[in-house]
Amino acid sequence: MRITLIAVGNKMPSWIAQGFSEYSRRFPRDMSFDLIEITPGKRGKNADIARILEKEGEQTMAAIPKGSRIVTLEVEGKPWTTPQLAVQLEKWQMDGRDVALLVGGPEGLAPACIKASEQKWSLSTLTLPHPMVRIMVAESLYRAWSINNNHPYHRE
Repeated sequence: MRITLIAVGNKMPSWIAQGFSEYSRRFPRDMSFDLIEITPGKRGKNADIARILEKEGEQTMAAIPKGSRIVTLEVEGKPWTTPQLAVQLEKWQMDGRDVALLVGGPEGLAPACIKASEQKWSLSTLTLPHPMVRIMVAESLYRAWSINNNHPYHRE
């Protein structure tokens, strides 16, 4: 199974890239975890936010690998404990499809992305800094994998 995190935003601080890379490289070959960055639209004083959001949504949808289960990360999504995420990860593996996790930009995800989603996941009721979400998702999924595989990481 391939898991792809598709996130609006680029030019992240080096520590964000390093943090994401640290966890993504830990996944086994039979469960790769990759990142696709979507270049955000220019936001200025008189920016047409609805149009920018629509364009980001189009780019995000185009980046989703064909046949993938679409899971959006949203404040209104379902919160999962680590054991519940481990169960979800196992269900995703049994489903036999790849998984695309979608993270929006400053205004969230485009309506088209939300409409296409099969599941909505909430990391927190707080609005989190979008760069941090990358690391939090990677670590959370790696921890869930470690639980499912009786790896010592989850007991550290």
